Amino acid sequence: MRNLALVLLISGLPGITLLAQPIFLNNSSFEDAAQDATVPSGWFGCQLGSTPDILPGQWGVYQPAEDGDTYVGLITREDGTWESIGQRLSQPLKKNDCYTLTLFLSHSDNYETYNGKLQLRIYGGTSKCQQAQVLYESPVIRQSRWEEYEIEFFVKQDVYYLVFEAYHPHQGRAYRGNLLIDGISPIEKCTRAMLD
Repeated sequence: MRNLALVLLISGLPGITLLAQPIFLNNSSFEDAAQDATVPSGWFGCQLGSTPDILPGQWGVYQPAEDGDTYVGLITREDGTWESIGQRLSQPLKKNDCYTLTLFLSHSDNYETYNGKLQLRIYGGTSKCQQAQVLYESPVIRQSRWEEYEIEFFVKQDVYYLVFEAYHPHQGRAYRGNLLIDGISPIEKCTRAMLD
């Protein structure tokens, strides 16, 4: 009880900010039974009638996972459709705060006929699958090896849900492509935000 009183006293002092707890995503490395057209546990699909694949072992993709045993593959199609997945956060990202996370991205040159190179877009919203704010847009993912990306973003409104989407980098020209995602870290407040 004495420790709680001390924490409350210190947190109320000017210039003292307690470190925020990281936000952990459910099943952040997409561990599940490898199979096609299946959303990994802890996630939900955000495109009606279009679900991701849990890899490796499907569609000719045999690249080992970077984190754990499996990862997720998202595709786009020439008819302009695409795949995306999301989840509700355990606590919201707060308006006007800066956040950071890391994840691993890759591309497969052998995803059946879905071999075009794509970008990842991450959206934030207040409801399931809502794309209220683009939080991050990756460069075009060209490499077939896993590469870690460190992402930093500011939130313009409170965010309760995240959406991860395979995105065509060439506006007006839809094509078959793929994007592989694995090992998403916990979301943390940016160091500089903690110093403000």
